[in-house]
Amino acid sequence: MPKMNLLEAAKSGFLVCIVVCIFIFGVFYLRNTIFKNDREEKLIPKECGFYPDELCSAFFDGKEVASQIGQLCQKALGGKEMSTCVQTPCNCSTLQKKLHFITRPLSEEERNFSLAYIITIHKELDMFIKLLRAIYVPQNVYCIHIDEKSSEDFKQAVQTLVNCFENIFIASKIEKVVYAGFSRLQADINCMKDLIHLKKQWNYVINLCGQDYPIKTNKELIQYIKSKWNGKNITPGIVQPPHMRRRTIFSYQELVHSGKSYVYPTNKVKSEPPHNLTIYFGTAYYVLTRKFVEFTLTDARAKDLLEWSRDTYSPDEHYWVTLNHLPDAPGATLNTTWQGNIRAIKWRNQEGKTHNGCKGHYIRDICIYGLGDLKWIINSSHLFANKFESATYPLVMDCLERYYRTKVLQQAEVPLEAHWYLEK
Repeated sequence: MPKMNLLEAAKSGFLVCIVVCIFIFGVFYLRNTIFKNDREEKLIPKECGFYPDELCSAFFDGKEVASQIGQLCQKALGGKEMSTCVQTPCNCSTLQKKLHFITRPLSEEERNFSLAYIITIHKELDMFIKLLRAIYVPQNVYCIHIDEKSSEDFKQAVQTLVNCFENIFIASKIEKVVYAGFSRLQADINCMKDLIHLKKQWNYVINLCGQDYPIKTNKELIQYIKSKWNGKNITPGIVQPPHMRRRTIFSYQELVHSGKSYVYPTNKVKSEPPHNLTIYFGTAYYVLTRKFVEFTLTDARAKDLLEWSRDTYSPDEHYWVTLNHLPDAPGATLNTTWQGNIRAIKWRNQEGKTHNGCKGHYIRDICIYGLGDLKWIINSSHLFANKFESATYPLVMDCLERYYRTKVLQQAEVPLEAHWYLEK
């Protein structure tokens, strides 16, 4: 019996000990957790206090610790909404100032050389505004193609913005754009027809999408075009390689169904290209002279190639570069291949060859840039970079915007206005 009492007492004491230990552990765990959270909450404002100057500079220098801090700062500091005066309308003068648009030519050289832009968009209003205000100057002209599938709220917000500028307009005819479909090419052509009929003259046209952002300033663009191309078109590409011939041998169809759109192949074999044209393969991006645009809209070979391209895969990647290799096309460049440096893109299959990997994430094998990509972007010799998602990586765009606007204002040859500076 005494042995049983001792055993029971020991068991009771053991249980009490366990309960006490659990209690003490719980107290220490809660204290440490609260302290850790509190420490992190204090860390973010302290470390992010260097934003936007020192922290952004550290990104551009490629410092590894900067990316680690940047991940903590991303939510705390990034992503100011750009919808001021767009979703809540105000007068146009206020809109231009609040959104920091540059409202005068920044040099005589720029005043006398006008660029036209075609921008195709379908979502992400904030990213579109960031792009537009970066490339905007009053002597240029801008045609905006909004995907017909876009929401009415998005269309209305873009229209509100466009209404405040005489040199920005929405394409008179819009398409339901399908990735890699003919509709993407048709959207550019719709804008070209509008641009040609403008009274305002322009020298070159450049096409962009809503996830592009400039690397070179307007002045640098003009100087690059004048010095390297001087009346020639820029359409990087080569004679269509064998592994790409399937794009134009078989017929493809666009399909928009249940909110999704895509291009799919059929078993139908296409006819040979019209006029015995040699098909080239290149990028969808270009820098074209006004005379070449007029040529593509009127020449019989260009019209027939356009019609033949309706059921090809990603026709914008063969249409412009093919026409630019016609000897009698205005501004034709017959002996070029991938020259031009129009777009900086990190393709998945080029890791270790042309870039050091994507520091954001890949979509369709194209990098959505992260903080660790900023150094690579600003050191690129290209004119523009693709792709950005301001909602996913807001600090990327905040730093890049500040870097780009600082460079623009440093190159200006006129007195600067206060609202041209971005807010800190």
